[in-house]
Amino acid sequence: MSDRLYIFDTTLRDGEQVPGCQLNTVEKIQVAKQLEQLGVDVIEAGFPISSPGDFNSVIEISKAVTWPTICALTRAVEKDIDCAAEALKYAKHKRIHTGIGTSDSHIKYKFNSTREEIIERAVAAVKYAKRYVEDVEFYAEDAGRTDNEYLARVVEAVIKAGATVVNIPDTTGYCLPHEYGEKIKYLMEHVDGVDKAILSTHCHNDLGMATACTLEGVLNGARQVEVTINGIGERAGNTAEEEIAMILKCHHLDITTNINTQKIAATSRMVSSLMNMPVQANKAIVGRNAFAHSSGIHQDGVLKNAETYEIINPKDVGIDDNSIILTARSGHAALKHRLEVLGVEVSDEKLNDIYQQFLLLADKKKEVTDDDILVLAGAERSASHSIKLDYLQVTSGHGVRPVAAIILDIAGEKFRAAAEGNGPVDAAINAVKDIIKRKMTLKEFTIQAINKGSDDVGKVHMQVEYDGSVYYGFGANTDIVAASVEAYIDAINSFKH
Repeated sequence: MSDRLYIFDTTLRDGEQVPGCQLNTVEKIQVAKQLEQLGVDVIEAGFPISSPGDFNSVIEISKAVTWPTICALTRAVEKDIDCAAEALKYAKHKRIHTGIGTSDSHIKYKFNSTREEIIERAVAAVKYAKRYVEDVEFYAEDAGRTDNEYLARVVEAVIKAGATVVNIPDTTGYCLPHEYGEKIKYLMEHVDGVDKAILSTHCHNDLGMATACTLEGVLNGARQVEVTINGIGERAGNTAEEEIAMILKCHHLDITTNINTQKIAATSRMVSSLMNMPVQANKAIVGRNAFAHSSGIHQDGVLKNAETYEIINPKDVGIDDNSIILTARSGHAALKHRLEVLGVEVSDEKLNDIYQQFLLLADKKKEVTDDDILVLAGAERSASHSIKLDYLQVTSGHGVRPVAAIILDIAGEKFRAAAEGNGPVDAAINAVKDIIKRKMTLKEFTIQAINKGSDDVGKVHMQVEYDGSVYYGFGANTDIVAASVEAYIDAINSFKH
């Protein structure tokens, strides 16, 4: 009988801590429902005491999903735990995730404490959380740099206090894979009562080893993995959920998960679209080049037999070459079906709005992709903006100084400006600056094509600095200059006025 590995998805907590990736509650519910379809066992829905938004998101996600366990993060502080318990009141299956740093660095510099006091605080937090829920997970922050003997003492103490899961995070992404595996093995062999709890991995990707460390942890006895879609997360990110799922599927390690791998591609696209986080083209499993072959030798081999260079059938992760192609002739039903496949539920009224935008886009493009549809589905967020792009005309070319004319609608009033620039985008942004007279600095400007055609929708991500803070903007359009202006205006609408 194969071993069961539990998938703990922290896309909505650790993943959402990336600057500029914050979701509103409606978007979080959309992602949570998709994660439920994907088959994750635990959804870490937020850190309730950190903000009213996080608190409300945990409540609403608890109401929206049925079978996954909903988890709320806390520090080893009673008021944190009280807040988490309140946020989880509607969850069908609930877990409180509490913990404290255990490395000597954390004990000395973060807590100004001692090893013995940290164990006392850890035990007290677990016992306090057990007053509210039966399922309590404890995290030993910076376990990757905690010596194994002391870590084993902490783990043994919290299990005796009632912890059902113990998380062993490589918080800084420092461990080598074999070191992390040996750490899990040491705990499995030296912790009295370790069979009464599940050991969990939580690896960061600072040195590019998160997936390898996680796999080593699993091979040495961990039976929960804490992961995110597309590997998003603070700094260099977390272990990528899709990578672990497909490694286990491809290698037949006699370790099973509940993941429906055919939902991976759609979930990846949804998270990328809603969080405005482009997936690198060569990203394992979900990058757009993951199943592309440009080498003549590779192409020849794949044409003769796909298994020569493909260890994964694209259909296994939800990439179907025979999927319905949407064009200008597609009706409401085809669009609604595609949205549902992508995990997006819309009302009839909203479907009509999206359909009208779809027709405009389909007139410009031969085929409309899943990514295009997700962009259209998320476009309504700009409808509530107080500053909107009303008109844009750009003159540019070889030997011509680029000039842009622009009209902005600001709270219903029209403002016009024209400006020159080093290129069409620079000219258009200069025109916006002439209207929005604030000291703004463009810090980052990224253009991502969804497909590869010249008629493709371009997605633009921007970082704009204003008054000491950095704001994030997003735009999408078949006209890359328009997309750039939309992204700039999107960032401006986020300014704290």
